[in-house]
Amino acid sequence: MYPVSNAIINMVIKMKSYKDIVWLFSINVFISTFTFGGGYVVIPMIRKYYVEKKAYFDEDELMKIAAIAQSSPGAIAINMSALAGYRVKGVSGMIISCIAAILPPLVILAVVSTLYAVIQNNTVVQAVLHGMEAGVAALIVDLIVDMYALICKEKEFFFTLMTPLVCMLNYFFQINVAILIIASALLCVMRVYCKRRSVRI
Repeated sequence: MYPVSNAIINMVIKMKSYKDIVWLFSINVFISTFTFGGGYVVIPMIRKYYVEKKAYFDEDELMKIAAIAQSSPGAIAINMSALAGYRVKGVSGMIISCIAAILPPLVILAVVSTLYAVIQNNTVVQAVLHGMEAGVAALIVDLIVDMYALICKEKEFFFTLMTPLVCMLNYFFQINVAILIIASALLCVMRVYCKRRSVRI
């Protein structure tokens, strides 16, 4: 009786595992195919499918994944897909998600490069691209508002002030984004160190 029940349980677990892998591949192909405008636009899509529909992780973890993806070398969209896939299914999920995220751009770019001479001056194509730019801008603004709302929820004056300060330094003084990210990370590390030291004392 017990061996049979164990075999059934193992079979169900394996089926669920394959189902997760298939889902990861299909959802990353879908996101990569229909997401235009850079890596930041991927974040709302990952929130919709991974957080809201499947509940693989919460909003706070999504923001941490986004921060790691942004500060790591490579394309943000691929980094996001890899990290989300790893969170769902470990190394196999990461590999499947990366492959699925890379395939659509490769195919689309191959087609576009072949037809570039035909479409480069096409008014319809230009109109579609301008429309996409407007939609992408709206998605990025929505993402920024959501991310800042999460920071404000922590009720930490240091983090609440840091976000607009970094934006102003970049916009008005044209300070490189990489320098601002590194400086922000170092400030946070110093703050944590000072906090722990004061607790010990």
